[in-house]
Amino acid sequence: MLHPVLWILGITTFSLLGAFYIRRYHRPDALIALYVTFVLLSQIIATKIGEYHLGPLTVTAPAAVLIYSVTYLLTDIINEKFGRRETHRMVFIAFICQVAMVFFIWLATVTKPAPTWPRQEAWESIMGLVPRITAASLVAFFASENLDALLFDFFKRRTRGRYLWMRNTFSSIPALTVDTFIFITIAFYGELPLLPLIQGQIVTKYLVGLISIPFMYFNRWVMFGLKGSAVTR
Repeated sequence: MLHPVLWILGITTFSLLGAFYIRRYHRPDALIALYVTFVLLSQIIATKIGEYHLGPLTVTAPAAVLIYSVTYLLTDIINEKFGRRETHRMVFIAFICQVAMVFFIWLATVTKPAPTWPRQEAWESIMGLVPRITAASLVAFFASENLDALLFDFFKRRTRGRYLWMRNTFSSIPALTVDTFIFITIAFYGELPLLPLIQGQIVTKYLVGLISIPFMYFNRWVMFGLKGSAVTR
């Protein structure tokens, strides 16, 4: 039980720190930095397939499923405060950073190891998967994150800024579904059975998406205070 609690505490703490930063400085750069960090970490830790016990249900999914799912909460926070244009800019920044990361990881992988360093095979077995996972993530990321931003903005305009839970849910859930199908298919086709991974990711991401709703309200309260919270439900 301690393990998922630590995940939730860690992710929540950092997102709230970003919200406090926005409230104090009225700038998105701290949350953008956290967003990019979460995205880049996801490319590396997705090389491990984890087992998650969700009550009576046990699913398998890449270990990055929890941290990556929260990136949609961060895009929604930026969208809520700064609008769709700033959200697309953040997605583009993360896209460039992923390309840079995979290039330098590949460069380090093909660099000849020193005779005294015996871990080249272990390095390749883990980091060698990162370029393929990143390529899969780049396609899924660009499609799903921009879809999330568009849907969030659409529901925000249609509801005139009310019903935060609606735009948070109805933007994240479709985007998470698109991301799962694209990412799992490209990253693990021919390597692992796809259906269990797709099912595991969707179940876990939907659960995270639902859990993130109260955190979205809490982050909004941190950014705007009671006055800002009164305009939404």
